[in-house]
Amino acid sequence: MIAVLLPAALLDDASADEAGVSFWLQGQFGSFAAVPTNPGWSFESTFYHATAGTDASRSFARGGGIQAGMKSPSDFVMVTPTYVFATLVLGGQAAVGMTAVYGRNTTSVAATLAGPGGATLSGSRSDDVVGFGDLYPAASLKWNRDVHNFMLYATASAPVGIYDPTRLAAMGSGHWSADAGAGYTYLNEQVGFEWSAVVGFTYNFINPYTQYRSGVDVHLDWAISPILTERLHIGAVGYVYDQLSGDSGAPTALGEFRSRVAGVGPQIGFFFPVANRDGYLNLRGYSEFNARNRLEGWTAYVTFSVEAAERKPGELRPAKPVSLPR
Repeated sequence: MIAVLLPAALLDDASADEAGVSFWLQGQFGSFAAVPTNPGWSFESTFYHATAGTDASRSFARGGGIQAGMKSPSDFVMVTPTYVFATLVLGGQAAVGMTAVYGRNTTSVAATLAGPGGATLSGSRSDDVVGFGDLYPAASLKWNRDVHNFMLYATASAPVGIYDPTRLAAMGSGHWSADAGAGYTYLNEQVGFEWSAVVGFTYNFINPYTQYRSGVDVHLDWAISPILTERLHIGAVGYVYDQLSGDSGAPTALGEFRSRVAGVGPQIGFFFPVANRDGYLNLRGYSEFNARNRLEGWTAYVTFSVEAAERKPGELRPAKPVSLPR
């Protein structure tokens, strides 16, 4: 039965973004994304869980072959130390950081058809990998004008994570990527209301292992929340991801494909003191929909951050956003 279904899937509905996974990790920017923070060292850790997959009617290019149907649940921890400079740059607050990843990825496929020269069809199989992912350096500039906050950011991926084109599961992408964008946060403490939006574009370099290049992506992360007390806010979060240009390097039969997905869900955030610093805990989840040529499921974030000390008395303690793309 697999041998009958797979050729039709290859010709009619192959998925974009190599292995159906993009560099950008949707939903990583949330509330208070563009709000400046205290100068000095800050620390953030995030636990991320995703259940993503698609049925055998869709196929994915990876490692020179085509995989029909895929499930790829992931669990990993992201750790991000960030340094915020006290000296202004272009009138804004500059910051640099680095995100490291450690976790587990389990991937299974319904069938695999090898690329040119192989032409080997195999049944369902799965793979599991535990270890370190790629490194993600990032830099940002933030400006505050009363209740209005603005941000520019740039980030990239260094492909040092676990990656093998002959395996199904991976903790790295196998190629370099670069991403840049802008964000805005409206924060009115008197009214007790906040909303944030960050838009960015991703450029993917060619994967030297597979000679495959994912297209240019655009993504929007947003969050909105009433501030109930000085220590608590609740609200909604969401994202929209779309591929502007098609992939290249896929087998001729597959042609050019583009992917998209959207997600929405609830969030809750808590502010609290940690010694003489400001702590923040945020929980948010997303249910994905409107997916095309891409894995789809639900994702959840649990983020804990500790900001540098000496915030002005009476000022709300905004959390610095997660800085990891993928």
